[in-house]
Amino acid sequence: MSVIRNTRKASKPNLKRGLVVAATLSIATLGLSACSSAESGNSAAGANSSSAEAAGSALDKDTLVIGFDNTFVPMGFDDNGETKGFDVDLAKAFAESLGKKVQFQNIDWNLKEAELNSGKIDAIWNGYSSSPERAEKVGLSNPYMNNQQVIMVMAGSPVKTKADLNGKNVATQAGSTGEEALLADKDFTAGIQNGQPTAYPTYDQALRDLQVGRVDAIVGDAVLLKYYAKQQGADKFRVLDENFGDEEYVVGVRKNDTRLKEELNKFLEKAKSDGTLETITKKWFN
Repeated sequence: MSVIRNTRKASKPNLKRGLVVAATLSIATLGLSACSSAESGNSAAGANSSSAEAAGSALDKDTLVIGFDNTFVPMGFDDNGETKGFDVDLAKAFAESLGKKVQFQNIDWNLKEAELNSGKIDAIWNGYSSSPERAEKVGLSNPYMNNQQVIMVMAGSPVKTKADLNGKNVATQAGSTGEEALLADKDFTAGIQNGQPTAYPTYDQALRDLQVGRVDAIVGDAVLLKYYAKQQGADKFRVLDENFGDEEYVVGVRKNDTRLKEELNKFLEKAKSDGTLETITKKWFN
């Protein structure tokens, strides 16, 4: 995982490449969610978007409603009644820059685009990965962080490679880019147990089942899986060398809300150059 650097000159130092977190490092900060494909169909999203369009831009409101998965550590999660995380801090800074309040709404991650296009939330901001499928449904901001879809097993597992997962139970989160990546690799998926991944509502539930042996491996965001492993004891888990590719975190908004998207991109650019992103990165990724 790495924060995407701003290449412009600025009065304050930009994020350094040293903030890139390699897959082999154990990190107390890598954590949030992943990212989707199996939301409601395009027809449903399109039908819902008309009602959202009538409401105008979210910038016309006093309070921005951010949709998130409240178990996606460390990007956005609830902890003893407090909502916190990397993306939570970043979204708060964005709202403050606009002189607005912000509200975080826990949503079913598998329905996030439908929630957005229906107007129930104003943005998806929680380890939301960019993908062509998502770009068809919502407007995507410029990227601000790099991520990978990795494979994690228990430390004592005999699984060393993708090929070793043949016949095994492989888990992921429903509506995530992890699920999307698995379903796209038809040869791999055909070989695993039941010919498809076991999809959980949250990664938190999948990780608990991994630890008790109900599943053999999890495909998901390096940010979340490594953070979870660090919290539970990094020596209990192992990330395979092979993975399902690189991706970038973005913010999702309604396609018609070009004003909000423009303000988001301005904010993200400024956050990279004025030290805001670096400060939040150090807080959550040490």
